[in-house]
Amino acid sequence: MSIAFKSLPDIILEPMIRNAIAEDLGQYGDITTRAVIAADTTYTARLNAREAGVVSGMQVAEITFLLIDASLQVTTHIADGQPCKSGDTLMTIHGSATSILMGERVALNFAGRLSGIATMTAAFVAETRHTTARITCTRKTTPGLRIVEKQAVLHGGGFNHRFGLSDAILIKDNHIAAAGGISAVLERAKAVASHMVRIEIEVDGLEQLAEVLSKNIADVVLLDNMETKTLKRAVKMVNGALITEASGNMRLDRIGEVSGTGVEYISSGALTHSAQTLDLGLDF
Repeated sequence: MSIAFKSLPDIILEPMIRNAIAEDLGQYGDITTRAVIAADTTYTARLNAREAGVVSGMQVAEITFLLIDASLQVTTHIADGQPCKSGDTLMTIHGSATSILMGERVALNFAGRLSGIATMTAAFVAETRHTTARITCTRKTTPGLRIVEKQAVLHGGGFNHRFGLSDAILIKDNHIAAAGGISAVLERAKAVASHMVRIEIEVDGLEQLAEVLSKNIADVVLLDNMETKTLKRAVKMVNGALITEASGNMRLDRIGEVSGTGVEYISSGALTHSAQTLDLGLDF
């Protein structure tokens, strides 16, 4: 599985954040704030949690405000990856009221979205606490936001799957169909894979799994959309010969029983495509 960092250099995040700011300000900037707030007005705003969860997106929110106005004084009180309670102040921003209001929505959009992902991931991870299974995300991310959404999974205690098509070989059912079967697709993958690239293959039944094991080429097997009892049999068949990953229909209410099958990884697209935004607000 791929490894990411829980904090990232600002230079990596800035282009994404600049795009979001430009989208919000449009051609003419914040015409409401310019109309009603005196340019020399200063204020202290507080980014507050309105419900409990796990924090993510503070680094992104800080960069947002400083890209708007480098003179703003931004202080983070609850860091990314830490729990928060309803009513907690996560960040304070002091300086030009105009600048704070210009950055408010972009900062909140990022922080709420990412904290929601971290919170949902933490709930999944909690269901695995009596096992060695690890929760991972997938490529089912919001276009353009993958790096921060995967970072939010780390903040919630999860792990990252591959970041994109270029950093691992993951052979899915459509690859198998187009290539002419499991044996053919594995042999082709082996012929081109460097020693630095793992080969993972998806199977949806024990007969396919047996064929994968007989080839002795893959490093990881993705056990897709299997019932819990079938997963147990699959893990027993593998017997440590491959890294095992369960995926497909991985809901929160199922994670406990799936982690008990002995699989090493449980991947869920829901972490990034179905997380509920954490309710955060910016209060003057």
